[in-house]
Amino acid sequence: MAELLSDTDIETALTGLPDWRRDGATLVRTVESSSFPAAIALVDRVAEAAESMNHHPDMDIRWRRVTYTLSTHSAGGITKSDLELARRIDELAASA
Repeated sequence: MAELLSDTDIETALTGLPDWRRDGATLVRTVESSSFPAAIALVDRVAEAAESMNHHPDMDIRWRRVTYTLSTHSAGGITKSDLELARRIDELAASA
């Protein structure tokens, strides 16, 4: 099972993930795309990355805005896998 990160580890990691915020036992980021099709294309790229990592975000699609919520459900909170996926989502969003 994945190991939960300490509050200090999470806060330190968030300094390198400025578009993310902590919400309890999750990391959250909303990305606004230029259009609905662009938002869905980003969702598709995130889905492919998540599948390859075997770590899947919750995604809430609202027109051009998609909110990504990360948590390792089996561990009951935030783990290194969530930080890795957050960084990957940032890379994908920047190249969109």
